[in-house]
Amino acid sequence: MKSNSTVMSEGLVEKIRASGKCRELVFRVPESEQRMYASEIYQALTEWLEGQPDSVLEPHYVALGIRRAGQGVPASQLCWAVSIARESLWDYTEQECLHEEPVEFLGGVMVLRSLNGFFDRVLSFTLTGYEKAGEDGSAAVSFLASRRSA
Repeated sequence: MKSNSTVMSEGLVEKIRASGKCRELVFRVPESEQRMYASEIYQALTEWLEGQPDSVLEPHYVALGIRRAGQGVPASQLCWAVSIARESLWDYTEQECLHEEPVEFLGGVMVLRSLNGFFDRVLSFTLTGYEKAGEDGSAAVSFLASRRSA
């Protein structure tokens, strides 16, 4: 993945830009910034897989969420862009790993990919409902904080 991160990130940007579910994100975030964050997500994934703790990743992605909110990007579209990044990683994994025992690997991948797609959609639709309800970010933060202490 490290050696192909540039190609992967370029493909990711193109998929996000082509998605009808990310129109506001594409409109509100400069293309250069889209490319920068697309490159960073695969770098962060590689570092996380190598053992980097969540506490190192959290501030970066919290800041990204704050930035996108300030740019007026709907949370559902931010979520969908992350889902596209995950799907792009699956595409890459399938292409690279199908060379070894393809039938066995493909069966497992198809099941996991289906589950991922389901939960991606549930999350996206839930966030869309959140936006339509008109709740602000502080209500969500309070809710999450209460769930962590429970």
